[in-house]
This record gives sequence, structure tokens and C-alpha cells, in this order.
Amino acid sequence: MRCPKCGSLEDKVIDSRLSKDGGSIRRRRECLGCETRYTTYEQLERIELRAIKRDGRHEPFDRHKLLGSITKACEKRPIGLDEMEEAVEDIIQGLEAAQEREVPTRVIGARVMEKLHVLDPVAYVRYASVYRQFQEIGDFIDEIQSFEKRAGRTPAQPELFKA
Repeated sequence: MRCPKCGSLEDKVIDSRLSKDGGSIRRRRECLGCETRYTTYEQLERIELRAIKRDGRHEPFDRHKLLGSITKACEKRPIGLDEMEEAVEDIIQGLEAAQEREVPTRVIGARVMEKLHVLDPVAYVRYASVYRQFQEIGDFIDEIQSFEKRAGRTPAQPELFKA
């Protein structure tokens, strides 16, 4: 690491700590040339993901776009921003673990739906309506009924839709 004061490459690490989010390491360093102390952060280098759109176009994967779509689905629901960001991080880690640099948006959408299925049923149906391009009321009814079958309601949970 180059010293910000004198430019020397000779330094020693005085202290290392995990950051609050656990995603990086904070290091206090001291230059061996001029004894200036400075802080550096070390992060895991991520592979650059690309999304393959339905029409075949390729574009860089955008974490903010993913968070935005989840935020819209969870709007006015009892889900905190921390939970949404954690879901986004889990989705990204899962995509990176697959070791594919280019990921079809249908795969990304399916992973989002899996996360929302666990987080909140209303957010799940909202997202599904856009992702699956619902055209009529019957599409909503079918999705809600299939959700209830998969989720297995407890007696304390009200029905989302009554036939």
C-alpha cells in the first residue's frame, strides 16, 4: 500500500478489524518511511455479473435496480430496509456462487420470488404480477391459490383470497 504522505511502499499493519457489516476488513497502517498512520479497507473482489434480458440484450447487473424492484414490491409492508438489503445480498451471493458471469433475468427473478415468498406474501404476489406479466384478475387468483398451497397456512393466518 502506498503511503498517502510520502508515497513509500514500505508499511506495517498496526491493527485489523472486520467492518460492521462483515464485508470488508479495516486496517490501520503505519508508513515505515515517515511514520504517518493511515487506514485502508480490504474487500473481496466480486466477479462482474451481466444480466441477459428476455429480448436477448446483455447489460451489467445492477444491484440498485434489484433492490429497487424488491423495495417496490415491499412498499407499505412491514419489511425493513435491512431485510430487503439482506435479501439482495443473498441473491447476489447465490448468483456469484453459481460461477456464471452472465445470468438470465428469469433466473434472477426466480430467486427474488423465492426470497419474497419467505419474507411477505403480499410482496411476493406484487412482484409476481410484474415478473410474470399478469394480464387479468384470474392470474392473481391463480398465483394466490398456488402460494397458499405451497406455504401451508396456519390456523392463525387469514386467507388471502376467498373463493
